[in-house]
Amino acid sequence: MNSPLKGKNIVLGITGGIAAYKSVVLLRLLVKAGADVQVIATPAALEFVRPVTLSALSHRPVVSEFFTANTGEWHSHVDLGLWADAMVIAPATACTLAKMATGVADNMLVTSYLSTRAKVFAAPAMDFDMMIHPTTQRNLATLASDGVTLIDAESGELASGLTGKGRMAEPEEIVAALENWFLQESGKGLLAGKCVLITAGPTRERIDPVRYIGNFSTGKMGYAIAREAARQGAHVVLVSGPTALKIDNPDVEVIHVESAREMLGAVENHISGCDVAIFSAAVADYAPRQCAEHKIKREKDTFSSIELERNPDIAATAGKSRKPGQFMVGFALETDNGLENAKAKLKSKNMDMIVLNSLADKGAGFGTDTNKVTLVGPSSTTELPLKSKNEVATDIIAAIAREIDTESTM
Repeated sequence: MNSPLKGKNIVLGITGGIAAYKSVVLLRLLVKAGADVQVIATPAALEFVRPVTLSALSHRPVVSEFFTANTGEWHSHVDLGLWADAMVIAPATACTLAKMATGVADNMLVTSYLSTRAKVFAAPAMDFDMMIHPTTQRNLATLASDGVTLIDAESGELASGLTGKGRMAEPEEIVAALENWFLQESGKGLLAGKCVLITAGPTRERIDPVRYIGNFSTGKMGYAIAREAARQGAHVVLVSGPTALKIDNPDVEVIHVESAREMLGAVENHISGCDVAIFSAAVADYAPRQCAEHKIKREKDTFSSIELERNPDIAATAGKSRKPGQFMVGFALETDNGLENAKAKLKSKNMDMIVLNSLADKGAGFGTDTNKVTLVGPSSTTELPLKSKNEVATDIIAAIAREIDTESTM
């Protein structure tokens, strides 16, 4: 499928921060997606990345000053602003964000920003203390109210040696934000206008205040599906068990839960308004019948067994009460007889599709960045090769969209 960036004019603004090295990757991804990219770099940015690199990748001369020193050629910020279908500033330093928020037009990038009528995205990147400073937060709030889409910085180790929020979002996330916006603007996303409910991650079933029954799920697959569904124009309700992952997308509503019963409650509260439901969470099959009020002490307490009770089957419960026209997808993680078990679950849970994972496949299952799945439907089975979970998510959403289109024309 062609990227929605194909044929679009993108101004890529690069400012003077260490994260500018990521902008080279971002530029490559934008060009690969089919966009025509004009780089506007501040003079400070060119201390971090050389113009010859940016020019070679964009196939255009890099614009940095108002005119070329040796020829006197004038670079019109107005023309660049009007040429753009979108502008993305990455990294956006504290200095540049302040100039954008207050209209200090003292360089080519900010004057182009003030001249453009296109959608503007900014990916902040700076040290932790600068990020949390009230001045920066005030500037970010001003830009958001002005209509700039802020692609939130990530937390992690920073160039200063500090650890905290300030790392520029990964280039792939920035590209996805642009693609999602263009899809929504065009109304041509595969799931445009649809509401999609997704469960993701593990559940934790408490034994006492410090211990629980759980599993090794990280939520990576479910979160990848949520991002792809939003990219394809859907409003997503993501019911997430405990996970270290985050998702920053205004079209993804995240509901955090802990236990299987909490997850079921969230699903029941939201599923009636959704067109598609995807149950990718690894829900614990059993929970302790009782949770101890205090930490169980090995030295003092007599504790030889845990009495368990079966958790509700969330997908099966939803399948029994589904509304006409809803499309439901279950997940099955198997160690043997995978296809046979998946087909059985397709019927017993009243699903339209089962995504089958096998722990026997290398690179598939919990905690990996890749997956190998088989899409099992009532009359067809599609085995997919090992791919990144983002690519698998793309395949799953595309398959759902095809099935929905087929049902709507019948």
